[in-house]
Amino acid sequence: MSLLEQRVAETLSSHGSLAQAVPGFQPRAGQTDMAMAVTQTLEQGGQLVVEAGTGVGKTYAYLVPVLLSGQRALVSTATKALQDQLFSRDIPRLVEVLGLPIRVALLKGRSNYLCLHRMDQARHSAEAAQPGAQRALAKIETWSQATRTGDMAELTGLDERSSLWPLVTSTRDNCLGSSCPRYRACHVNLARKEAMASDVVVINHHLFFADMAVRESGVAELLPTVRVTVFDEAHQLNEIGVNFLGQQLSTVQLLELSRDVLATGLQLARGLVDWHALTDRLEKSSRDLRLAAGMHRGSVRLRWTDALPEGVESTEWTPALHNLVQALEQMQSGLETVVELAPDFQRLFERARELGQKADLFSQAPDPEGVRWAEVSAQLRLVESPLDIAQAFSALTKPVQAPLVLQDEDASDPESIQALMAGDPRHGADPQNPQASGLGQRAWIFTSATLGDEPSLRWFTEPCGLTSAQVMQVTSPFDYAKQAALYVPEHLPKPGDPGHAGHVAQLVVEAVELLGGRTLVLTTTLNAMRSIGEYLQTRLDPAANVEILVQGQSPKRRLMERFREGAGDGRAGCVLVASASFWEGFDVPGEALQLVVIDKLPFPPPGDPLFEARSQRVTREGRSAFADHALPEAAVALKQGAGRLIRSETDSGVLVVCDTRLATMSYGRRLIRGLPQMRRLSGHAEFLSTLRQFTTDATS
Repeated sequence: MSLLEQRVAETLSSHGSLAQAVPGFQPRAGQTDMAMAVTQTLEQGGQLVVEAGTGVGKTYAYLVPVLLSGQRALVSTATKALQDQLFSRDIPRLVEVLGLPIRVALLKGRSNYLCLHRMDQARHSAEAAQPGAQRALAKIETWSQATRTGDMAELTGLDERSSLWPLVTSTRDNCLGSSCPRYRACHVNLARKEAMASDVVVINHHLFFADMAVRESGVAELLPTVRVTVFDEAHQLNEIGVNFLGQQLSTVQLLELSRDVLATGLQLARGLVDWHALTDRLEKSSRDLRLAAGMHRGSVRLRWTDALPEGVESTEWTPALHNLVQALEQMQSGLETVVELAPDFQRLFERARELGQKADLFSQAPDPEGVRWAEVSAQLRLVESPLDIAQAFSALTKPVQAPLVLQDEDASDPESIQALMAGDPRHGADPQNPQASGLGQRAWIFTSATLGDEPSLRWFTEPCGLTSAQVMQVTSPFDYAKQAALYVPEHLPKPGDPGHAGHVAQLVVEAVELLGGRTLVLTTTLNAMRSIGEYLQTRLDPAANVEILVQGQSPKRRLMERFREGAGDGRAGCVLVASASFWEGFDVPGEALQLVVIDKLPFPPPGDPLFEARSQRVTREGRSAFADHALPEAAVALKQGAGRLIRSETDSGVLVVCDTRLATMSYGRRLIRGLPQMRRLSGHAEFLSTLRQFTTDATS
């Protein structure tokens, strides 16, 4: 056993520093096993993929070895919530307990930081004239004088959905880089400089892939050279990566360009160009293209395998797209005449050119090696992407003898990555001086509670190009057979029945009246979420004194906070009806949550273009699109949803899956095997009896 392995094992033992300093810490065999595997990967290099069940303590299992190793590291998460938790709580606690002289930095995408230049301009914008806007801007300006980081998460009372948010933050599109008059004081650059001087940098997957995908001139700061990269919540890597490695054009981008051109033109070059004419044409062509995509309820993805999206009239779409290309060309011509006047015009010209290139791309036939679709909601988004990240990611993570310098989020491209991996000293790796450049095989750690439904974890490793990775599964320490039960109500109609959502809502009402809340309802569609939420809000007996929360009716953070509060102090317990993002990352330990109801098995929507393209590829490879693609996708999603129920050793609860296919179809056994080993409830009477027992236990 190496010295590092000894130190890690000692730290996680019953007599180690964590047991002595952290209240409630208990050694867990699974945590130690995972930590040993991480340690060996740190020492030898290579790729390690770990599925660590709920309660294993995977965060400490990778942080302890990484911190004790003394190696420079990136830790990447899928959500800003976990990113903030790692930076503000987990890492500082370990650094203190272990007594390590380690500098830690937090780095988010640029749109999370206050842009001082855009804040200066915001009062002159049309949005600033809206009721309450001036007061909100004044609050932002006051905060700007006190904040050290400029992280917008510090600013209470301003939601990311606010129309003011994009006015006071920057994006890759509108950042002026080193030409900005506030460049020296830029919070993004200061955060990157701090990251350069740190030993551990906490980032997120979006930032990691943005770093791979784009280059932007005028930004000199880089993320530090690291030998260790850890991806927590790694199950989201492929989907996040696909979005960044493809091409996108949206009406939001186009309208934001129009707004910025008009504001800047009138402020800095009034009368030199007919700014109203240019921006009016761009806005009209953008809206015409959205209208050409048709009217749809909610958000839909339209297949796009030929010249235009499926179901779209060519007589409307083709001229609308042509007019958009021309509007962007005219915008470039107008901006080109004033680019010398101010850096703002140079950046606006570059934005118009980039969007024009994308509009031209979508005027041509789709790339046969990828997939293209049009996403239609209130806005329109055109997307062309690879089917997965395997090719790009396998090239990035293959064994090499040079460390990778990850570029600034907006200043990296595949050529620079390849040069770096070849040991190009311009990128920080000096093959002539291994000691100085820290040469050695890189270590890549990937972990999540859910990475597949089979021991090989192929669902995760294949699309990520990690076919040579070491794979391990660490089971949860929770006693699911004792703590949790699974109920499949076979009396309900089939999932395709129009009345299915209503029957699910009736079952929830019956259960909630016994439990007094403490229920999370997860739906596979927004329509079902709205239907069930409305039913509960109008039909549940007021005497039950239960508060019904529905996703979308309040900010997500407030919904989570209220649900976790539960009953007490005169407050009712809660029912939360939600979809999408609440299937994962929502952690409610204790009696505030004892019933999770899932309306249907979460199979991917059959009409989704990306799912269909991946299914077709699986079929071409001689495999089953259902068994080898659709079923594993559903198994992982079901496992994520079920994972909301038991979050600690003292939790208890029931998982209800309102889909008879889980009990009647042969593939139901595979889906159940992928779930924690809960005891099965045999019928509705036993289900209600179990809920009554929870109520009795809670009041005793």
